[in-house]
Amino acid sequence: MKKVFALILTLAMVLSLAACGGGDAPASNSGGDQPSQGDAAPAGGDIEVAVVLKTLASEYWGYVKAGCDAAAADLGVKVTVVGPGAESDIEGQVSMIEQQIGAGCNAIVCAPNDAGAATAALQAAIDQGIPVLAVDTNVGIGGQTSFVGTSNVDAAKEGGLWAAQQAGSGAKAVIIYGQEGDNTSNMRREGYEAACSEAGVEVLAALSGQNTTDGATKTMEDLLNAYPGQINIVLCHNDDTAIGAMNACKSAGVSDVIIVGFDGNESAVKLIMDGELVKATVAQQPYEMGYQVVEAAVKAINGESVDEVINAPVQVVTAENGQAYLDNLASMS
Repeated sequence: MKKVFALILTLAMVLSLAACGGGDAPASNSGGDQPSQGDAAPAGGDIEVAVVLKTLASEYWGYVKAGCDAAAADLGVKVTVVGPGAESDIEGQVSMIEQQIGAGCNAIVCAPNDAGAATAALQAAIDQGIPVLAVDTNVGIGGQTSFVGTSNVDAAKEGGLWAAQQAGSGAKAVIIYGQEGDNTSNMRREGYEAACSEAGVEVLAALSGQNTTDGATKTMEDLLNAYPGQINIVLCHNDDTAIGAMNACKSAGVSDVIIVGFDGNESAVKLIMDGELVKATVAQQPYEMGYQVVEAAVKAINGESVDEVINAPVQVVTAENGQAYLDNLASMS
């Protein structure tokens, strides 16, 4: 009788242990660590990467999306790219992050409109062991797998130094930065200010253009009224801002000004080639960033090593190299 009771007890313990093992949550896989023995990576065709961009309503972010889509096709994975209607829609982007995590992605990529707001939403992914990557603009959340992007400070400084060289000694500049509190805007402003300081250019003022063409037009109108006949250089957060500044200058009859944009959008480069007031744009490589961040996400899902920072190169596009740049853009479409 004792032997029968011992056998029953042993069998009950085995079944109990099996049930407990089946309910364990998978171990968190941050950085480039290999998956745990019980946490096999999904097969290529089953991998799903969610990408939440600042917006899809701009040329620049269209290039990032194109790079993401190309990587999806080359790697044989599913990539969903979403973004709000405007970069100012912080709440809308947070909702999209939450929706993508809830839908069950294997990794999530974000270009945050507000890093603080995005961090709160992305923490849920990190808590579940889902790799979190940032593109273009760093989130900086603890446990983040990788950031793929440009040093916005260094890139803006290059654009600022080019403008200072064109304007010559004694030049005065204004800076039209992006959304208030946006980290990318802050870094680009820092880079422009560093360039002006190094080149001996006086910065008359720095104001927000709200990240839109219309907003920048209004800001530039205010600056022209405040500093009539004094502005030689306009350093802008992005190409939409540069176009807004150009529109204001043309309406005011101002023609002797150097406007520098940022992003390398085709529309801006064509204006440069046509001899408009936009004389240069600091070109990132948005297509490459989109491709590289999806590539890095897939590596992270598969437990492969991923660099914490993947730098994307930049160049200052002017009338001299604009056509070659446009030809390269055309090859990506």
